[in-house]
Amino acid sequence: MTAGTGTGRLDPGSVLVVEDSPEDTEAIERALRQTHPDLRTEFVARGDGLVETLLAREELPGLILLDLNMPGVGGHALLAAIRARPELRDVTVVVFTSSTSPHEVEASYAAGADSYIYKPVNFRLFRTVLKGAVDYWRQQSGPGTGL
Repeated sequence: MTAGTGTGRLDPGSVLVVEDSPEDTEAIERALRQTHPDLRTEFVARGDGLVETLLAREELPGLILLDLNMPGVGGHALLAAIRARPELRDVTVVVFTSSTSPHEVEASYAAGADSYIYKPVNFRLFRTVLKGAVDYWRQQSGPGTGL
């Protein structure tokens, strides 16, 4: 499957996590390692320059987990920039954040989020919620795709 205009191929077995919190990064990494050890995960702490980096790649991640509150380019601006590029339109973007504000939820969907998921504080629940999101998007990408 190609993304958008075909400049990058989707890698459904790859997840890009955009998260500035070292604690949340560690929790996401640990949870995904436990629930989906086959997924290739990449972590970036900032959204600055990320769209350009993605456009330069041969393969695009099948899923981006995006925090909203980051230094530099915030999550909403990054999401809008991703959705503004036809080459990236097929990449699934899931907002994974600690904000439960209805305004944040609405703004995320308006900017093009595929899902909005609240990060629970309890690790067991955190892992369960993250597993459910990845499993859902794996199912949406179709059988045999690897995501």
